[in-house]
Amino acid sequence: MSNPPKLADVILDLCREAGPEKTLDPEQAARAFVAVDGRGSATAWQTYLPPVRDNVVRLALEGKLVIYRKGVPVEDPATFKGVYRFGLPASG
Repeated sequence: MSNPPKLADVILDLCREAGPEKTLDPEQAARAFVAVDGRGSATAWQTYLPPVRDNVVRLALEGKLVIYRKGVPVEDPATFKGVYRFGLPASG
């Protein structure tokens, strides 16, 4: 029996697949997690939006992701508000 997937791992895998030049929205991560996890209905992804945000914030504070608002990196991942996207930090 395999271990269940972790949301943070799914988020990082999606970002790696997209590459550092692309950003993702929280819905993409939530839908991917539901697909990998295999639990819930077709609309179950919506319940994962708050945990996606929590994981994205934590990963951003660890320096593994960057959170964007209106195409600009947010100054403080812990306090930003509103619609956001996220992606890998630019290398270099």
